[in-house]
Amino acid sequence: MRNLSKAYNPKEVEGRIYKLWEKSGFFNPDKLPGKRKKTYTIVIPPPNITGELHMGHALNAIIQDVLIRWKRLQGFKTLWLPGTDHAGIAAQNILEKELKKEGKTRFDLGREKFIERTWKWMERYGNIILEQFKKLGSSCDWSRARFTLDRDYSKAVRHAFLHYYKKGWLYKGKRVINWCPRCQTSLSDLELEYKKERGKLWYIRYPLKRQGAKGKRQKYITVATTRPETMLGDQAIAVNPKDKRYKNLVGKKTILPLTTREIPIITDPLVDPKFGTGAVKVTPAHDLKDYEISLRHKLPILQVINEKGEITKEAPSSYQGLSSFEARQKVVEDLKNLSLLEKIEDYSHQIPSCYRCETIIELIPSEQWFLKMEKLAKIAKIPVKEGKIKFQPKNFEKSYLDWLANIRDWCISRQIWWGHRIPLKGETDVLDTWFSSALWPFATLGWPPAPKGRAKISDLDRFYPTDVLSTDRGIINLWVVRMIFSGMEFVKKVPFRRVYIHPTVLTREGKRMSKSLGTGVDPINLIEKYGADATRFGIVYQIMGGQDIKFIEDNIIMGKKFCNKIWNASRFLLMQKPPLIDADLVRRSTLKNKNLTSADKKILKVLHKTIKSVNTDLDNFRFGQAAHKIYDFFWHDFCDTYIEISKKQMTKEEKKENTREILLYVLLNSLKLLHPFVPFITEEIYQKLPMKRKKKSLMIEEWPK
Repeated sequence: MRNLSKAYNPKEVEGRIYKLWEKSGFFNPDKLPGKRKKTYTIVIPPPNITGELHMGHALNAIIQDVLIRWKRLQGFKTLWLPGTDHAGIAAQNILEKELKKEGKTRFDLGREKFIERTWKWMERYGNIILEQFKKLGSSCDWSRARFTLDRDYSKAVRHAFLHYYKKGWLYKGKRVINWCPRCQTSLSDLELEYKKERGKLWYIRYPLKRQGAKGKRQKYITVATTRPETMLGDQAIAVNPKDKRYKNLVGKKTILPLTTREIPIITDPLVDPKFGTGAVKVTPAHDLKDYEISLRHKLPILQVINEKGEITKEAPSSYQGLSSFEARQKVVEDLKNLSLLEKIEDYSHQIPSCYRCETIIELIPSEQWFLKMEKLAKIAKIPVKEGKIKFQPKNFEKSYLDWLANIRDWCISRQIWWGHRIPLKGETDVLDTWFSSALWPFATLGWPPAPKGRAKISDLDRFYPTDVLSTDRGIINLWVVRMIFSGMEFVKKVPFRRVYIHPTVLTREGKRMSKSLGTGVDPINLIEKYGADATRFGIVYQIMGGQDIKFIEDNIIMGKKFCNKIWNASRFLLMQKPPLIDADLVRRSTLKNKNLTSADKKILKVLHKTIKSVNTDLDNFRFGQAAHKIYDFFWHDFCDTYIEISKKQMTKEEKKENTREILLYVLLNSLKLLHPFVPFITEEIYQKLPMKRKKKSLMIEEWPK
């Protein structure tokens, strides 16, 4: 046993301790000592190979590590499986930017050389974020790290695609989809970013077709739109069937301004009577709601904007070839000249753009591969309704089920090169990244299983279903749903038993963090400044049940002060030269049979109450509450109160040995309670405790009972 240095220096400790953990092999469940029959598994939500650690990653990694270290101490065979996602569009975008600097495009290289270059980039930069997870103290089993484009994972993706294809759940068809004119590919809803824009609402008069006789009649119907340029592809005007204002006009026809085409006035329940005038233009080729209306009313689809965001030959000749923005300006000017522009209002709305290149999205008809969702949606509902999968907070179950009730078929094809190529003859498209990540909880564990006859028990047999998925609320519908129906379809079991929706970290002012806007906080900088333990504790201390956290660096500073308190208290105890005692005796505690003072009894009672309370909190994902209770116990009950009393008790010879043993007992159990939250400093102190038969590492100690 060596005394602790005068001050705690995280930079001196953290790298050395992490190497100690890696050398021990205890991150690997197969190398954990003892008979550990129960398993506990978490698969990390795979970060993109293009990314670096941000506050969302850090918070989620800390949550998962707290759970894994807690369960490991409780004697479970724990597996925290790490890995990364190939991030199709994001990775391709980075490579295309590099090529642009060289004055080239991917087409200059060709598909094979472009993919080869992307692999080289991935090998150089793709694991940066995993190395950053290590700096945070993440106790993942790095020997099992997976990548969504590795050989075995690619086999799993092909197997899944062909499974759906043989069942007749995949089809190729022309439908309206999100399209990025810059990346030249379809996009999923998740690949869109919505920005609030102060735009305009244009009120346009559509002349009514002359019918029958003379007399007083209404000359036009006015519609409001945020995109006047798409009117060139209008196929109808729609009103709500309950809107009495337009009852006399339903079934009549209007002349589409700027053209000679006639279009009908129809009714549809999708129309919001409170928007604009209550009458809306229906452009099936360039709006998802309009496309749904067109299917019900069998309206034709006229594409007037192409893949490059330019006006097509289907529009009047004076607009052909213009960009959609240029066309908007010309349409508005022409309407004014014809006295068909009634008024213009300021209007704030959300504009969708590509999440990588920030280009405004076009909605266009496109030939794509789709996965039928009707039966899969039913499959996804069952485990949540039956309680086999539980959400925390529980209210997310309703939003999950509501989304499934209105789900559309999933567009799974992408017009890029980096990714899983669709495994059918003649196909050049790749699969949506989310198609492959939907298989993550079981494809990482050895699915599809090996041919029958092999005796070896696979990871899939031992560690699936996983226990907890911790993720962000923003991807419940786009990832969580898909993992659930994929698990039920392919493995016939739920992929995880509990889903914890962690809070979102915002700026101190309550705004979204963004590196590009300069409002992001880099966790690596915090670790460099305050240490990993202080960063971990300061972040988890703020998780108090709300769905948003306003990040305050003061809490990280508090975490640093707390680490210093732990260090100084431990240093004080070791300076008392406590007797070298048997660790097993400390674990079992024979203290209750000894002559205890009222102070001794009180600290032990509060300790055991804290142990029980922390267990309950962690089991219910109350991470902040658990951190607060451990903090209060160690700082106030142990340091401020009992340690001060112990100084007096140890002046009396008959109480010295008992008191030193109690100090050691409380410290050891405190280190165990603290370890999931602040693993580096607790491991460093544990290694220097004066005990016989200590474990090789604090992380395989026995959780206090």
